[in-house]
Amino acid sequence: MRARLGDVIDDYCVKCKRIMNHSVVSCVNDEPAKVRCRTCHGDHDYRHEIAPPTKADLRKQALYKEVLDRMGRGEDPAAADGAVPGPEAPQGDAMAANGAEGEAPAAVVQPAKAKGARAKK
Repeated sequence: MRARLGDVIDDYCVKCKRIMNHSVVSCVNDEPAKVRCRTCHGDHDYRHEIAPPTKADLRKQALYKEVLDRMGRGEDPAAADGAVPGPEAPQGDAMAANGAEGEAPAAVVQPAKAKGARAKK
C-alpha cells in the first residue's frame, strides 16, 4: 500500500477498541508505521486492521495446547489432574456382554430433570 503522511486509512484503535479512521503519522518504506486515531487522537503502531486476540481466546488456546501436549506424551489428562478413572466399558456387543441374546439390558437409564424443575408435593 502506498501511503503518504496525512492520508486517512482504516486501522484497529487500541483505545476505542474498534476499526476507526486514522491519519498516517509516520512511514517506513512507503508503509504506514504509526497512525493517529481521528476519534480519540491516540497514537499507536499501524496494526493492518487486525484486532489483537482477547484474553479469553488466549486462555482457551493455552488450555487446548496443554491437553494436546499431555495426549502426545501418552498421559491420561484425567489421571494427571488427580481424578480417579471410572470402570472401563466392556468390549464388543453390549447385548452379548450382558449374557443375554434377545433381552433388554438390566439397568434402565432415567432422563435427567431439567434445570429449575421442582419436585411435586
